[in-house]
Amino acid sequence: MNFYKELELIIEAKEPDEKFERFRVFYEQFLANKILFEENFVAKAFSKPSYSAICKTVPPQQVPKRSNLTAKEGQINLLHAVAHIEYSAIDLALDAAYRFQDMSREYYADWLEVAADEIRHFLMLEKLLNEIGAEYGDVAVHDALFEASQKTQTLLERMAVVPRYLEANGLDATPMILKKLQKLPKSEIIEKIIQNLEIILEEEIDHVRKGDVWFKYACEQEERGEDIYFEIIAKYYPRGFLRPNDLNIDARREAGFSCSELKVMAKREVC
Repeated sequence: MNFYKELELIIEAKEPDEKFERFRVFYEQFLANKILFEENFVAKAFSKPSYSAICKTVPPQQVPKRSNLTAKEGQINLLHAVAHIEYSAIDLALDAAYRFQDMSREYYADWLEVAADEIRHFLMLEKLLNEIGAEYGDVAVHDALFEASQKTQTLLERMAVVPRYLEANGLDATPMILKKLQKLPKSEIIEKIIQNLEIILEEEIDHVRKGDVWFKYACEQEERGEDIYFEIIAKYYPRGFLRPNDLNIDARREAGFSCSELKVMAKREVC
């Protein structure tokens, strides 16, 4: 089985079941060292995300709100929003393995492991959506994560933006969502949502940590100081780090962020 061509087919698969089954077979072959890495493979520039046949896309500000989490609609909107992040993250992890060639086997193992985690996260959330009478694709979504992958075409920028900025922001946002959920009247669905989000939060720390490792590797390869991170984020997200009090300091430190970086983000001494 060819590594890059098969990844291309998995990324482009329009139906989740097909994507997940193709990945399962591919990942088994990879772990068994039965994959051929093609030489001089030319990666495609994907023109649209794989979920475009399933989901209606709108600007981020038009995605349905999930403020009333005691109501079924609010719960569906929340679960769908997180499921969409996880589905997008599947393709982002696969693209990290697909787009950047001549890396070590450890690099590819890391991002395929992340993809496997993201598939499991998505399936957990999809199951909850189904339990309350909804499916992935029922709620409008945005393309922000797909657009981030299109913008970042070097390893340095990709590792800075996707795991170390976008995914790290999830480490900040998820605890705040959990706090809201924990204050609601107890119900079976609320308890299940909390359990799923706690699992995702814990495992996403490792994803950010993997991004941290390969960001630092890319800095060494390009002979750049690690403070280039803030230049890259300012380039694509000039309004980044506007909520310093919401930073999940402990999770970010566990994921590899230094005290000096956290000081810049938090605008105060934090460790």
